[in-house]
Amino acid sequence: MDHIVRLDSRQEAALQVIAERFIAAHKGDPVKALKEMIVLTGHLQDRLDALTAPRKVMR
Repeated sequence: MDHIVRLDSRQEAALQVIAERFIAAHKGDPVKALKEMIVLTGHLQDRLDALTAPRKVMR
């Protein structure tokens, strides 16, 4: 982790709702949901890395 994000109570409540929906989408299995979240995070990180990588200049 690069930095810690602090949430206010409203943001925390919204995040809790999203987390509950995400787990429900995985048939109530939090381990399955966590594995899916890890995979999604990896894909997003790959895309961010590709966007921020130094680009080769073609001449």
